[in-house]
Amino acid sequence: MDIESVCIVGGSGYVGSSVAEHLQEGGRRIRVLTRSRPRAMDLCVLPTVEIMVGTPHDPADLERAFDGMDAVVNLVGILHETRRQGFRDCHVELPRKVAQAARRKGVQRLLHMSALGADPRGPSRYQRSKGEGEAALREAAGDLPLTIFRPSVIFGERDHFLNLFATLVRLNPVIPLAGSHARFQPIWVEDVARCFAAALGDPRTFGHAYDLCGPKVYTLEELVRFVAGTLGKRRAVVGLPDAVGRLQALVFEHLPGKLMTRDNLDSMKVDNVCAGPFPPVFGFAPAALEAVVPRYMGGLAERSRYARFRHDAGR
Repeated sequence: MDIESVCIVGGSGYVGSSVAEHLQEGGRRIRVLTRSRPRAMDLCVLPTVEIMVGTPHDPADLERAFDGMDAVVNLVGILHETRRQGFRDCHVELPRKVAQAARRKGVQRLLHMSALGADPRGPSRYQRSKGEGEAALREAAGDLPLTIFRPSVIFGERDHFLNLFATLVRLNPVIPLAGSHARFQPIWVEDVARCFAAALGDPRTFGHAYDLCGPKVYTLEELVRFVAGTLGKRRAVVGLPDAVGRLQALVFEHLPGKLMTRDNLDSMKVDNVCAGPFPPVFGFAPAALEAVVPRYMGGLAERSRYARFRHDAGR
């Protein structure tokens, strides 16, 4: 399938920036639909990227954004509910609206970001909404070629996961940690973006959902200790009993930034790891956490953009 133009919904975040960068290679025209132009200004350096301001939840704005586009990529997702944005709105209703608008505008291809652990019967509202969203998307997409990606936690220079731990490590000699034994298989943002780019025109990926994980499984405690070691800090990490951890999450829910919520803890009841190997259809092996994170977290942020090129070259 020949795809020359792509609209990215939710393309102004750090995942969206990487996806846009990969998709525009080869001269593809990229349109990014965003609520806020300033949030997407970093993308203006890419020569074929157009920024369109609009509301993704508005069907009229979606149709305007999809006009003349060959493909649509939906990356919208939230980890924490707010008064303005709920899981159902973002993870169920929006994918349905995206698929409906794409079909009305004659879009040829649809890619969607879900999450590892998405399950209508999952233990957390987040996981249930992601699972219900996949079902709503498939129903609304009909015969439109669809591919779904379910990554584990995504790390990168601007992530809100490892960088949160880095902040805690810098500020605190002791890290009290809820869910310390929860298991994750983190994947680099650039590898996620490569999968989107590889799948875009590949008929072998039509109708499939892919779990995306890095090469190694870690407990949450091991990840915090890895971050501390990368920063050259010696920190005591104290795993909290379930009841105390839930109380900590309750307190954090009411702090600015919501470091942790009770729904996050519910998500951790299910290991966030892949059941099988990295999908061979994409033709590469994902990068190891240890090979990437020290390049940007150890005071080498100015070199971090070269990490992808070294990885692509096999170095």
